[in-house]
Amino acid sequence: MTIKAGWEMVVGLEIHVRLNTQSKLFSGMRASYGAEPNTQVSFLDAALPGTLPVVNQKAVEYAIRFGLSIDAVIAPLTVFSRKNYFYPDLPKGYQISQMDYPIVGPGRIEIEVDGGSKVIDITRAHLEEDAGKSIHDKYDRYSAIDLNRAGTPLIEVVSEPQMSSAKEAVAYMRAIYTRVTHLGICDGNLQEGSFRCDANVSVRRVGDQNLGTRAEIKNLNSFRFIEKAINFEAKRQIKLVESGGLVVQETRLYDAEKNETRSMRSKENANDYRYFPDPDLLPIVVTAEMIAAQKARLPEFPEAKKHRYIQSLGLKEAEAHTIAHDLALSQYFESAQEQTKAKADLNAKFLLGEMTALLNAEGVDISQSRIDAHAYAGVLEALAESHISRKIAKQVIETMWHSGQSAAEVIESQGLAQISDVSALIALVDQVLANNPDQVASYRDGNDKMFNFFVGQIMKQTKGQANPVQTKTLLEEKLK
Repeated sequence: MTIKAGWEMVVGLEIHVRLNTQSKLFSGMRASYGAEPNTQVSFLDAALPGTLPVVNQKAVEYAIRFGLSIDAVIAPLTVFSRKNYFYPDLPKGYQISQMDYPIVGPGRIEIEVDGGSKVIDITRAHLEEDAGKSIHDKYDRYSAIDLNRAGTPLIEVVSEPQMSSAKEAVAYMRAIYTRVTHLGICDGNLQEGSFRCDANVSVRRVGDQNLGTRAEIKNLNSFRFIEKAINFEAKRQIKLVESGGLVVQETRLYDAEKNETRSMRSKENANDYRYFPDPDLLPIVVTAEMIAAQKARLPEFPEAKKHRYIQSLGLKEAEAHTIAHDLALSQYFESAQEQTKAKADLNAKFLLGEMTALLNAEGVDISQSRIDAHAYAGVLEALAESHISRKIAKQVIETMWHSGQSAAEVIESQGLAQISDVSALIALVDQVLANNPDQVASYRDGNDKMFNFFVGQIMKQTKGQANPVQTKTLLEEKLK
């Protein structure tokens, strides 16, 4: 959406990244998703008197690893604070978070939008526990509370208000998503709430240096919805101001069905939460050894991977970009490449072509494929050795998907091996030319399109199994 002339929007995001640790941030209770309500609740999560929090070391390590990945300052001393609020999703009446001494300080990340690049500054990233879940549609007169999520570890990544369009906000969100999934600190499951964000949106007239009053749109967990929500909110604020109204600082929710935001509550400021250092948790000293250990675990990030694919494997830029920026896809691609002599560009083309088409038809992504990388490599090997054609290879993977057979087993059982015997192909070519004298005459009179007609006839007779390269060579020789 193009914003109304004379206006500009300013957007900042607070992204909540659920860390995929086995236990919660301050208790030993499991932190898995999908369990029966209130079955993963420790005495600490339920706020029983006398219980004391103990910091999850793995969560601290993951936060450090993320900070290093965005060239951020890692705090030598980090402190947990109590953020006081009274909602039933945290029975103790406060959330353990970080305020004055976050573990990750200022950093930066580069985004790509419309062929250009832009650096977005990250203010901070701090550790905090998640709240439980309030359920308002289960009972007519009551709200239900599920505390399974209470206490699960998050890092909240806070950007500077530097995004000037919903597209930039989506690009930034995708960049953070790519970073945390490549780091291995988050599973990235948006539907389960593992990765979600709050968007702070304001508008101002072009040329105005002061920020407008912002509204915060809560709990957006879809790249598509975040773009729609921001665009709607900017349009709403402009219309409100132009009609003589004032934007109020508030929290709003996005209704995807109606494509609108609506007021939830007035927006609290930091002093409303009465932050103070948690007396039950000592400050954490982050040592040089801790930082070095996490630095050694940093993976190859998409841009470096993309460059390697282009320079070392000979992929085209678009193919390299698509594969490198999808962690599961790049792992599948590389695993298959290690197990075949097929060229990498054949691998990339078939993976992004026929294989992706099959996945889309089945409604799954590559991580859910019934054909693992080893079995897929068998298809590439058959292609590279000219045992089958691309057309037959598509038929092979479809059969493999439903039967569980290997590529070799499918090819043999269905008689799909490519016909490469020269004498057999010569006989086929002679027969096709003899059966189509008018077309032969037309070709020799300069109608080059007839060549594809002959190829098609041979492929039709062999059900696509004739070696296409040999077939074309023999046809050219016969038609001289």
